[in-house]
Parts: sequence; structure tokens; C-alpha cells
Amino acid sequence: MPLARRAVLRALPLPLLSWAPLAACGAPAGTADAVEGDIRRAVARWSAAPPGALAGIPLEDWAYEVTSVRRDGARAFARAELRYRLAGYDTAPAGSAREVELVRDGAAWRVTGDRPAPGALPQPWDQGPVAVARGARSLVLGAGRSERSEQTLSGIAAEADRAVAAVTAAWPQRWAGRVVVLVPGTLDAMAALLGRPASDYRDLGAVTTGRVGAGPAPADRVVVNPEGYAELSEEGRRIVLTHEATHVATRAATSERTPLWLSEGFADWAAYRGTGRTAAEAAPELARAVRRGALPGALPADEAFGFGGDPEALARAYGGAWLACRLIADRWGEAALVRLYGRAGREPLATALAGTLGTDPAGLTRAWQTYLREELRP
Repeated sequence: MPLARRAVLRALPLPLLSWAPLAACGAPAGTADAVEGDIRRAVARWSAAPPGALAGIPLEDWAYEVTSVRRDGARAFARAELRYRLAGYDTAPAGSAREVELVRDGAAWRVTGDRPAPGALPQPWDQGPVAVARGARSLVLGAGRSERSEQTLSGIAAEADRAVAAVTAAWPQRWAGRVVVLVPGTLDAMAALLGRPASDYRDLGAVTTGRVGAGPAPADRVVVNPEGYAELSEEGRRIVLTHEATHVATRAATSERTPLWLSEGFADWAAYRGTGRTAAEAAPELARAVRRGALPGALPADEAFGFGGDPEALARAYGGAWLACRLIADRWGEAALVRLYGRAGREPLATALAGTLGTDPAGLTRAWQTYLREELRP
């Protein structure tokens, strides 16, 4: 699969849990209320500051908000929403549904455990010790605290800094100009952070999580597959991180209206921009199809970018999306491509194409097909 074949993960809301109220039928309300108040205060005291084990992570606005309490004799379980920000990176608090376990210690309650609530995704520190590497424009959080792991994270921070510079050159619109990169210890750990099967990510170098649409997007994270990433060349790593950083940069301009051929193609265009890669080198699967006479009849549909399908078909979709954006940049100019991206997130694609390129979807498709024949046939 070509080096920068990715799909945007749309963030899904965490499932809500059903919790039995503390005040059971027939229990004195005042007593139950007093006990629940004691439990809430115990959680508040315990969570007043991040744990010492997380001291290297630049956390701020750290707070647990208890939403419900369930008591089981001398034990209690508090459902809470953890809110925090990564200082200098998150524009609004990130969230995590948690289950806090307490035991009664004499007359007081004491926290003995903290974990993701059932059905909720873990935080990186739930998987073990976290090492931190800082770049000029990047923050990298990775598993383990060995000298080797710290060297690996420092290298990724340097690569992420270069990716941020490349994205800024390709996307002149305002964005934060910095990225957060998570590096789990294994492929399975990566899958756990993202809540999907490991098989979805086996051949990928990295993915990006985040919420599309305007407004604060605090949880944009580039998540590296440590196994796939380790197999890439230096150029491959740069391409992968630039692609993912492009998704972070364009997040506010991306909406459910934005076709995936445009969002994924633009990210690949930014990643391959200036590399000198030919169309056939960067999109070999599509080149083989065109050479055997299987010219695509339409720009890739959103469904073509899904996980778990035919990897060759997925690679052809990404190659076609990249070449569509490359065509637009070559024929109408890079500024027109950027304008199209912005308008396609706000209005119908046909309207955006007419306003920026002076064409319609059918006209763009015909131009793209001609471009594929010219660029991919020997």
C-alpha cells in the first residue's frame, strides 16, 4: 500500500452508562444524601491535581466531575467525567468517561482505583508509564520510559516538526501550527485507544482522531502504529506524519459535507507536495488499473475509504483522490484548491466547484479521467 494511505476517523460519542441511584427504595433519603456527599468530596480531594506519575505531561484544567454514585456495602463506584487540556495544544478541554472505585476506611471514603468507564476508551496513561518528547511544534506521548523509547519519541517529534512546516506551506489558512502525537507500545494498544479492531490498522503508519466541523476541536491526536511506522523509510515517515498533520490543520474547514476524496486527497497532496514523486510512483495500484483499461468512471465515493475492505481498492481510491487534488492544483492553482476545500465544507460540492473552478462535478470528473490517462499510462 502506498505510504500515505489513511482514512479520517470521525470521533464517536462515548456510550452512556446506566447507574442505579444510591438512594434505594426505602432507604432514608438524608442518610443516602450524606453518604453520596462524602463520596463526591473524597473524589474531589483525590482528583484535585493530576497524579504524580503524569508530572511530565503538560496537563492543565484537570478535573473530575462526578455524575452518579453507586454504593455496594463498604465499596462505592463513582461515574465521573475527566476534563483536562494539554497546555499549549488543546484549545478546549478533552474528555474521558471514568469509573472511580472507593472503599470505606473507618468513617471516611478512600479512592482505590480509577479506570475508563465501561465502554469508554482508555487514556494513554491507562496503558502504563508515559514518556514525553517535545518538539518545537509537537508534543509526543509514548509508552515506556526507557532510553530507547525516549530516543524513538524524540525522533518522531523532529519528524512531526518537519511535517507541521510542510502543512503550513500547503494550507495557508490559520491553524494552531502544532500537533499532538500518541505512540502506543503495540498495535493492540493502538487499537484499544481507538476502539477498533487491530486488523483495521495493521498496514497503516498512523491515523488521526478528531471531530469534524467548526469550533474547538481539543482532541485531535495523531496516533502512530508503532509496528507499521517502524517499517517505513525516513521519507515514508515524513509523508505519513504530513498527511495526518494536514487533517489536524484542515479540521475546522472540514464538515460532513466535505467529500472524502477531497479531504483525503488534499492530505496526500500536501504530503507528496515537493517530493518529486511521479503519479505512477505514488499511486501504483491505480496506475496498474488504468494501464489494463480499468479507468475509474467516477471520483471515489466516501464508501471507498472505509476500513476492512479490499486493500487494493482502498489504495486506488486514495490514489485517485490525490490525483484529483493534484489536477486541481496544476490546472487551477494551489490557491484555488485551498478555496475549494473551504467552500466544500460549507456548501454543496457543485456550488463550490462552480464558484472556485468554474466547472461542475461532471466536468471535473472528465478532466480527472483525462489526467489519469496522461499521468499513469506509460
